[in-house]
Amino acid sequence: MATLMRLNQVFRQFTSKSAKNAEILAFLKGSRLYSVKKESKHYPLERIRNIGISAHIDSGKTTLTERILYYAGRIVQMHEVKGKDKVGAKMDSMELERERGITIQSAATYIDWKDYNINIIDTPGHVDFTIEVERSLRVLDGAVLVLCSVGGVQSQTLTVNRQMKRYNVPCLAFVNKLDRTGADPYRVLLQLRQKLMHNAALLQIPMGLQTEFKGVIDLLNRKAIYYEGPTGEQIRFDEIPADRRTEVEAKRLELIECVSNADEQLGEMFLAEKKPNEKEIMAAIRRSCLKRTFTPVLLGSALKNKGVQTLLDAVLDYLPDPSEVDNFAIDETGEEKKKFRMNPIRTDENPFLGLAFKLEAGRFGQLTYVRVYQGAMKKGDVIYNTRTKKKTKVSRLVRMHSEEMEDVTEVYAGDICALFGVDCASGDTFVTKSEMHLSMESIYVPDPVISMSIKPANNKDLDQFSKGLNRFVREDPTFRIHYDNESKETIASGMGELHLEIYSQRMEREYNCKCVLGRPKVAFRETLMQPVEVDYLHKKQSGGQGQYGRIIGVIEPLAPEQYTQIEFSEELMGTNIPRQFLPAIKKGFYATLEKGGLTGAKVSGIRFRLQDGAHHIVDSTEIAFILATEGAVKLAYEKGQWQLLEPVMSVEINVPSEYQGAVLGQVSKRKGVVVSTESAEGWSTIYAEVPLNDMFGYSTDLRSATQGKGEFTMEYAKYCPASRELQMKMMQQYDAEILANQGHKKKRT
Repeated sequence: MATLMRLNQVFRQFTSKSAKNAEILAFLKGSRLYSVKKESKHYPLERIRNIGISAHIDSGKTTLTERILYYAGRIVQMHEVKGKDKVGAKMDSMELERERGITIQSAATYIDWKDYNINIIDTPGHVDFTIEVERSLRVLDGAVLVLCSVGGVQSQTLTVNRQMKRYNVPCLAFVNKLDRTGADPYRVLLQLRQKLMHNAALLQIPMGLQTEFKGVIDLLNRKAIYYEGPTGEQIRFDEIPADRRTEVEAKRLELIECVSNADEQLGEMFLAEKKPNEKEIMAAIRRSCLKRTFTPVLLGSALKNKGVQTLLDAVLDYLPDPSEVDNFAIDETGEEKKKFRMNPIRTDENPFLGLAFKLEAGRFGQLTYVRVYQGAMKKGDVIYNTRTKKKTKVSRLVRMHSEEMEDVTEVYAGDICALFGVDCASGDTFVTKSEMHLSMESIYVPDPVISMSIKPANNKDLDQFSKGLNRFVREDPTFRIHYDNESKETIASGMGELHLEIYSQRMEREYNCKCVLGRPKVAFRETLMQPVEVDYLHKKQSGGQGQYGRIIGVIEPLAPEQYTQIEFSEELMGTNIPRQFLPAIKKGFYATLEKGGLTGAKVSGIRFRLQDGAHHIVDSTEIAFILATEGAVKLAYEKGQWQLLEPVMSVEINVPSEYQGAVLGQVSKRKGVVVSTESAEGWSTIYAEVPLNDMFGYSTDLRSATQGKGEFTMEYAKYCPASRELQMKMMQQYDAEILANQGHKKKRT
């Protein structure tokens, strides 16, 4: 911060002195140290937009954000993702991001555009970092869904769409990369309608495609828009080319028809055959967009500096301000939890309420990103964590511009800010009044799909190793660490190989601790094939009070779509088991499922129906019923027929059409099932379901088979029964581990 302030002082002294100083200024402006500094300004509620930019990997999100920052005057020079100047895009502040050319962490910034304040979060596109998208969309009011004009709707596009639906986030679609070979915005629009089930229509049509892309035609005001100048900052409106007028009228009618299907007011005008004017159509688009019943589609090419300014105008016109979004909190004061709508008015009349949605270790300690939903927070205020009941003084309050910070004295409802020195977890709720027992709906966190052993290359680095892991676990809820007592290994679990690999590299760069990752361990599960009746008596007498508990019930399998679930059903009649022992029985049941009898994997996809039992007036205790339940489940392990379940991934592979046959062969070899294929403009997209255990090392095989041209993405789809051969192999490995551990214990004794 001090460096940035000093640079600004130097710039003011240099700007008019000499040509040499002008050269120095130009050089420094091109570096990452310089950005345009703006004083914080408080806007009225209707002039605030909180948006996220989300998409599939390599759709151009970060490039688009870089152009937005440039046109809004937040940066003075544009840089490319993984560009030749070695500077990198502003929002990719991490060294690893600039090296790999991908976004790993979501980054926040804000801009002023036409006297509106737009808070922007640029999110990763890779499925391994999906939690960054999840928690960003949780706190945003609107979003821009970026689609590649060649790739169209891809696997991560489907995931992002589900996340937007989960949090009811209105969105615009921006079809990017119209300058690329094979660009086809009409095919992308069709995919939006068919694959994502969006009622979508174009607000613009392109003038030329691929190398001939010159600009767009606005269907609402019937004007051709050209983006001129070296960086596309000069916008020129002109008449529509004569040969395109018939097409424009047809597409405009299609747009009005789509909006009429979603908006009652425009629908009535359409049925009455009245011609709506431009303002009436825009108002209808806004109403239906806020209700998520219509998706406006805009066009452009961020890399070629076309279409960005009109996208920003559409953000102002069609996405909601904070007052138009219903955000709820839960009041836990009484016996019954009450849900109430928070008041978004930007004053300090209402008590402050904010949600911590992201943690990050900064130079000055833990940086906590907070979305303010109600009231105001000022520097020096004391805030309370409603989960931990701890209070913290707000010693420093900042707004973020990628990795740079701008100190502010106060923030209001609708703002996104960051705090230092706050001990909390992602998803915690903060208030300024300790008597308020409020919480907000938590962020959905997907379960990890892959595990690998991790250890420091040098045992002298154990302290740094422990520090780094603890920090990463706090920052990322999908990155989990546990110690396996049997294998004596530290196990890291995450969303994919890249996810764990990135954290291993960050350990080396940020903590000077080189790590060694072992073979990935897949999260197998065990489930029951047929119901098993159990009747187990735990009885122990050793002088004084003994232990007595009897469990009678049925353990049965759930339906295949419920393979990841566990259910406990209490069907007791009478008082053979007193009600106070039910929590102990549940505890014993869930604890025993941590390790199955086949391979030691967790048990899931079963229901325990507790039907009867017995107790002793003196000897029955909680521990007795815990042990009785564990015995009943272990009895089911012995009597029942069990099977191994393995995670199956939904895989999307994009390859040149000439390699399609070879890639289909690879999928079959890896026990995959091809769901569907698509071909367009010389490229083929293969959709398949493949067991995760057979996907390791696939990226290398795919590159070899396609001369480096193929790419794939995958995400968890479901659990399915494993093959008989794999189950036998896993059982033999588990038996060998048990024997080895027993032998190890004997040697130690």
